[in-house]
Amino acid sequence: MSVRSVLGDTYRGALPTLLVSAVGGLLAGTVLSSMEADLAAVDGLLVLVPAFLAIRGSVYGSLGSRLSSALHQGLVDPVFEPDRRVGVAALAALLNGVCATLFASVLVVVVLPALGRPVAGLDTLVVIALLGGVLSGVALIAVVVTVVFVGFRRGMNPDDLVGPTVTTAGDVFGMLALLAATRVALAVT
Repeated sequence: MSVRSVLGDTYRGALPTLLVSAVGGLLAGTVLSSMEADLAAVDGLLVLVPAFLAIRGSVYGSLGSRLSSALHQGLVDPVFEPDRRVGVAALAALLNGVCATLFASVLVVVVLPALGRPVAGLDTLVVIALLGGVLSGVALIAVVVTVVFVGFRRGMNPDDLVGPTVTTAGDVFGMLALLAATRVALAVT
């Protein structure tokens, strides 16, 4: 194989993923820009956003990697039927994501006042973290399982799909979930 053919194959495989990631990033940024009033109404929310999005990538990237490994080892079949292993892994990811997000919201409430910055009440940030974590988690579980299973059935390596998929979907669904959760929290608290 020549260097030219390897580079060509690499770019042909990576370009669609990069384009989808760029469009997803723009969508997430558009959602963030539409939250200007919400960010102003909830002191500390802007500090929570990067942590919230990073948690989505870490937790659901792990889920995708576990599913991919299970497929390669023959422990799981790539079919959309109830499977205890897939269900337990998805539930564990959801719980980990929600708990980590709740922890991040508590840190925001502790750290910002220590830095002399205003912060919303713990109740408001916990509602946002809990609801946003659940909404985005359910969406990401569906996306990750679908992409990993469909990619595997089509002869693709799911490990190559997990990273870009989770990053893009995590940003888009994460921002949409934060927007919805923030609006609910402002109405309730």
